[in-house]
Amino acid sequence: MTRLPELTYCEVISRLRRAGFVFDRQAKGSHEIWYNPATRRRTTVPNHPGAIARGTLRAIIREAGLSVEEFLE
Repeated sequence: MTRLPELTYCEVISRLRRAGFVFDRQAKGSHEIWYNPATRRRTTVPNHPGAIARGTLRAIIREAGLSVEEFLE
């Protein structure tokens, strides 16, 4: 399994956009729902300052239906 780097909210969103995700709606608090119309998958991304925890990042990638390698390209 590939070791995930620490990524910020902006870096995660940039990679999700490249994978075809668009902003869907604001969730509770500082969380956002991102949607991919091609795959019809949703993922929740926390909009917090600083780096997103590696476990949370892995969950975002899994919900998006991507492999770690696809996400990091």
